Amino acid sequence: MSLKPYPSQVPVKEKSAVYDSRQDTIDHINRVSELLELCRVNLMNRAWIHDKSKLESPEKEGFDACVPKLKNLTYGSPEYLACLKEMQPTLEHHYACNSHHPEYWKNGIEDMSLFDILEMLMDWKAATERMANGGDIWKSISFNQGRFAMQSQLMRILQNTAKEMKWEKKEDEIPKTTT
Repeated sequence: MSLKPYPSQVPVKEKSAVYDSRQDTIDHINRVSELLELCRVNLMNRAWIHDKSKLESPEKEGFDACVPKLKNLTYGSPEYLACLKEMQPTLEHHYACNSHHPEYWKNGIEDMSLFDILEMLMDWKAATERMANGGDIWKSISFNQGRFAMQSQLMRILQNTAKEMKWEKKEDEIPKTTT
């Protein structure tokens, strides 16, 4: 089955000296479709390998010890941060093995690709769902702006993505960006 939305060649009714953009537009639409398919494959590969390093030593032991504690804490709270400090050796290994974490990169978020950033946002969302009171992706995005020195433009893109994913809150509850 072809993934192209249009056949490659469209019959032209009649030849004329006037340019008809139809074929160029169809070629463009089909090329964008092909490129988006490559993006889908990249994301599916990431979904397949996401955080698999947590299933093996040395990470598994560290997560076995701390995840039960983390589930009862509020993301970004002093208790949460203390638990992360306790997990530091485990987390250092984890970050070194997983490019969707800003800590993986020399220059943090600045070195990440859009795929890394999208996986990071999905990771934050899934992580907040395991937290006390179901977590809050909006607070997570806001907290991580400071944690990773995110520019307000990227923070807004993450908020827009969360909104498009229907992880909505009332507009007055969405944290405001800072410059």
